[in-house]
Amino acid sequence: MKIALCIKQVPDTSDIKWTENNTIRREGVESIINPYDVYAIEMALRIKKNIPDTEITALTMGPLQAEDMLRKAIATGVDKGALITDRKFAGADTYATGRTLAQSIKKIVPDFDVVICGQFAIDGDTAQTGPSIANHLNLPQITFVRELIEVNNEYITVTRQADDGIETIKAKLPVLLCVLQGFEAPTRANINGYIKAQKSEIKIYSLNDIGLQPEEVGLKGSPTYVSKAFRPIVTHKCEKIHDTENIGAVICQKIKDFKAVADE
Repeated sequence: MKIALCIKQVPDTSDIKWTENNTIRREGVESIINPYDVYAIEMALRIKKNIPDTEITALTMGPLQAEDMLRKAIATGVDKGALITDRKFAGADTYATGRTLAQSIKKIVPDFDVVICGQFAIDGDTAQTGPSIANHLNLPQITFVRELIEVNNEYITVTRQADDGIETIKAKLPVLLCVLQGFEAPTRANINGYIKAQKSEIKIYSLNDIGLQPEEVGLKGSPTYVSKAFRPIVTHKCEKIHDTENIGAVICQKIKDFKAVADE
């Protein structure tokens, strides 16, 4: 079995900087692996535990510094790393990102059985990139995946978080999974894993390598854009009410007063 594992390096949320196009600046910024992608890695490793001859290739689109993140993934048990990097990819929205990653998967892991992504990325929180990849690859998808139940070379069975509870879904391969935080702690790298990671070759792919045109990627290939970016102002206001005998009437009046101000 072959798994294409899409992971992302995100800026530390305490150190976000913006470009002139209101996209997040990634070069030269302290970064971490997207927390949901940690569980995407774990899902891939659990599939490999069930099918030992599984090969996991981690792909990421980002600046050259993202190579360190790929090595950390290899240290935990991932087999290969591929860095998709080019200045022309900068400013991509979720649609252009999905197209770029889908095309990269076709080039790098053409015979994939499963594509795995984190459900969300904490720098954008749109949950759109995974479904966008599935759309470009014409794949069935299972979102909000919580746990692996069973897997073989033809089918995979997982649980997913639904609005009204937990669903169990069995899907024929190939399929794309978007993973939520799991119930168990992720695998930790050991010393042999770190040694393997340092010796591994991280292959780098540019726009020319994956076979897309400049107008299909990055800012040029993005049908949406961020018109404004700002940090929300958090305020904490409270008022003590001493008239406890008429507390219900006082609260109702406060709600009416608040609505009147909000409607102005």
